[in-house]
Amino acid sequence: MAEAPIGLLPLGRATFDTAFAGERLAAMLARLDATGAAFVGPRRLLLDEDAARAGLAEITQAGARRILILQVTFTDAGMAVEAAGLGLPLSIWAVPEPRRGGRLRLNAFCGLNLAAHALGLRGIHPAWAYGAPETLTDDALSALLDGSGIAAPPAPVPASDDSGAGHRIAAAVAGRRIGRIGAHPPGFDTCAYDPERLGALAGVAVEEIALEALFDTARTAPAEAASSLREQAEGELAGLDAVDQTELDRSLRLKLALDDLRTARGIDAFAIRCWPETFTEYGGAVCGPVSMMGEARTPCACEADVYGALSQMILQEAAGAPVFLTDLVDMDAADDTGVIWHCGQAPVSMRDPETPAVATIHTNRRMPLLYQFTLKPGRVTLMRISQALGQPKMVLAGAEMLRRPMAFTGTSGVLRLDRPVAAVLPDLIAGGIEHHMAVAYGDHRAALRETAAALGLPVLEL
Repeated sequence: MAEAPIGLLPLGRATFDTAFAGERLAAMLARLDATGAAFVGPRRLLLDEDAARAGLAEITQAGARRILILQVTFTDAGMAVEAAGLGLPLSIWAVPEPRRGGRLRLNAFCGLNLAAHALGLRGIHPAWAYGAPETLTDDALSALLDGSGIAAPPAPVPASDDSGAGHRIAAAVAGRRIGRIGAHPPGFDTCAYDPERLGALAGVAVEEIALEALFDTARTAPAEAASSLREQAEGELAGLDAVDQTELDRSLRLKLALDDLRTARGIDAFAIRCWPETFTEYGGAVCGPVSMMGEARTPCACEADVYGALSQMILQEAAGAPVFLTDLVDMDAADDTGVIWHCGQAPVSMRDPETPAVATIHTNRRMPLLYQFTLKPGRVTLMRISQALGQPKMVLAGAEMLRRPMAFTGTSGVLRLDRPVAAVLPDLIAGGIEHHMAVAYGDHRAALRETAAALGLPVLEL
């Protein structure tokens, strides 16, 4: 009897480069077909939930034995969770993209990252692969198709506090307040939080603020204050006159609104639902204002990531310097480097002095203000207070930021982690680690390990 087929679910999102995604999908399908295995299901990009659900129904009706998600661009984890709910074994293949200094055209690694986290919370560990169709090894492809490509989750270890630095940092953060503006996007389990657990962990409170309160405050900000803020931006960025000036004014007003909310409500950090409503309902990006707030030591986490805001506050206290909440968007084992990136919101003091800081627009939503520059070389620490696999922990890594050409537009940097990419990548995915990591310059791991001990958290070192 012939073996049952494997169901294909090619996922994408229309806000990314769908033409390039189509080319990558065609190459993935050609590589799969060359294995001689039987496949069923859609062979086109599924760009919305209705199309993906129809694809799942097709796979089910065909009697598939396994579902292979082709993560061609970024998507949230919602469809991966729905696919896993069918009870079939699950595999995920995500594809990298060239680091050519242009827009992040696919961002598929981040989609794999979100899916691994959401599935891990549910006790599901998919087989997975991250590699181009042209370079993925036969063994890796076979492991993807037969389900053997599953790494064991890494085990965190107890932390110890020998110097008292950890208690100082934990005490400094206790009693602080995070303003969560709007709810996290659907399918972003990475950004979910429980206020009681957060309070018990770190003594931090969260005030939930409606997005409309941010927008209303921004709309009524004084024109002279917006003009003064524009002068500040002109001193930091080239090309400010080249962006849409009405949208620029709206964007800068979001910074004024955040300052007003911070003062009026006693907020120490923000977790902001940055998309799509800042673009679709308000009409300006919050990325540039987030850069300004971070430089002024009020950390802001995008996608309403409350634990991301907590991570930033702790790392900022340890570093005594601005922090950046970033995505890890590429891992290259051959080059032994990774790329951290976000739309355009790193504190400007992180800029490589040999490259300019430029005013630009959001690559998907096409509105200003974003700060665009390459991150400066030097020692960095990455940290996350994580809820991965339902087990609170501190995730920690040391790395060297390299002086490399800009990998992707926005704020990005190429780094070499202290452990090889080939070792870190399985830990990251099998461990279901969240897609946001806080980054600061300097090596602060000793103080952070002690902080983990003071908070009663084990440490997972990537």
